[in-house]
Amino acid sequence: MRAVVTGSDSGIGKAIAVALAGGGVDVGITFHEDADGAEDTARQVREKGVRAVVRRLDLTDLPTSAAVVDELAGELGGVDVLVNCAGTGTAQKAMDMDFDTWRNVLSVDLDGAFLCSQRAAKHMIKAGQGGRIINITSVHEHQPRVGAAPYCAAKAGLGALTKVLALELAEHAITVNSVAPGEISTPMTGQEDVDPRTEQRPGVPLGRPGHAGEVAAVVAFLATPAAGYVTGASYVVDGGMSLMGPQAGQLLADRKWLQV
Repeated sequence: MRAVVTGSDSGIGKAIAVALAGGGVDVGITFHEDADGAEDTARQVREKGVRAVVRRLDLTDLPTSAAVVDELAGELGGVDVLVNCAGTGTAQKAMDMDFDTWRNVLSVDLDGAFLCSQRAAKHMIKAGQGGRIINITSVHEHQPRVGAAPYCAAKAGLGALTKVLALELAEHAITVNSVAPGEISTPMTGQEDVDPRTEQRPGVPLGRPGHAGEVAAVVAFLATPAAGYVTGASYVVDGGMSLMGPQAGQLLADRKWLQV
């Protein structure tokens, strides 16, 4: 099998690439700025005894840059699994945000995933062997957050796109699902190399952030034949955080949640 994992130079994307490699899958790795991180991912993938190919992918340069999926598929000899993990976000209230900031997040998080999915699906359809598309959304596919308007809009949109593609690609035996992480200890959350078991999160039922490997395990399952009848689903991996709306609403003692 051959997989392309976008944004696999660090964090969740890196963990996914290594997890898939552990299952005997050759991996196409993409990065935006961290070339060294991508090469480290490639090293870990190759240590599993499979192939790794690295390419730079700039999802602010669309639609041109999505051709990287074609390049990786060509070098790997095809693509059976696409994981859309590359993404960006903001920490700014909507009323303070300029249009370019809004549009940049939508472009990377939603437009980029659409174009990469389209490219990968064409290869899968041509090969006639089915396939897997797995979109890394966020708990904010389902729940809002102050200061993250474009991120939430993009992730909710990607969740809806997941369902549409699941319907449209089913006739080709291509399943399409999303995985929606909560707070995960990664560079994106400022917790690189932090053991999440050492971090307390009283508002999360499991009491801690998640580990990137815990997200990667769900993605790896969705890439296997065992998940062949799962499509159009969203797997929330958040330690129960999204269940806390009514509880938190009753117990919060101030309005600090309005701050970014």
